[in-house]
Amino acid sequence: MPTRQGSIHLFRLFGVDVFLHWWWFLVAIYEISRAGRYSSITWNALEYLALFLIVLMHEFGHALACRQVGGTADRIVLWPLGGVAYVDPPQRPGATLWSIAAGPLVNVALIPVLFALNAAARSSGWAANLPDIYKLIRAVLYINVGLLIFNILPIYPLDGGQILRSLLWFVLGRARSLMVATIVGLVGVIGFIGLAIYQRDAWLGIVAVYMLMNCWGGLKHAQDLLKLSKLPRRHGFACPACKTAPPVGSYWKCANCGGTFDTFQTGAVCPNCRTHFPTTRCLDCGHSHPMQEWMSPTLVAPSL
Repeated sequence: MPTRQGSIHLFRLFGVDVFLHWWWFLVAIYEISRAGRYSSITWNALEYLALFLIVLMHEFGHALACRQVGGTADRIVLWPLGGVAYVDPPQRPGATLWSIAAGPLVNVALIPVLFALNAAARSSGWAANLPDIYKLIRAVLYINVGLLIFNILPIYPLDGGQILRSLLWFVLGRARSLMVATIVGLVGVIGFIGLAIYQRDAWLGIVAVYMLMNCWGGLKHAQDLLKLSKLPRRHGFACPACKTAPPVGSYWKCANCGGTFDTFQTGAVCPNCRTHFPTTRCLDCGHSHPMQEWMSPTLVAPSL
């Protein structure tokens, strides 16, 4: 995944910082300089910028939906393969589903607008009188539809794969839903690799490798979640974010001495070097909270 490192901060909107990775410029120069269907290279540049404007709107859909359900979303990074909204919704299937589905729904909402604009341009005779503008409008329409179709493919980590995982979460639980989604995604990745080889398309190959790495990482994470869910749980504590009781055992590592210990048994103090930790990280959802906030009678055992 792209990160802020090597990225340029463009602006901040609705509390979300938007970054542009430097790799974007290299690919943009290559793509814009290629021979196009327009009368000048300026229209090539406008089409490429329109592509990433749609991508940016898509990512804002993810970010704003995540915050609507109480999650955290404060960063979007644009890079050559599209965009990444760093969203952290509450660890509930419904919240995750809405956070992911809101991105493609932005593309769905754009379809009638772009169809109407294209129809108006055609009826106004722009195809003959203003051919470059007409071609640009049609290209933006096709780009939006193409991005929608691509994103809803049930291949993890595409939106379609994550939507599939969220829907399965209601039935199979957090870990098993991720396991199934990544296995389905690996099958789709094999198809993408075959298509890239058949068409000798380097970009398809890069996308396939990206999806393969994420599918494999998701599969390993699902295996870890399954192991974690089978651990005995400590009574009297619950994560304030996901309401899950912490596991019993030395699963927390001291950042000072490197020793492992059970932070709930020692009161968030390392028994080796006596370092006190102001917050304790939940192994299930990844959020950190002060120890006093963990003390709750409401416990929820993690589902498989």
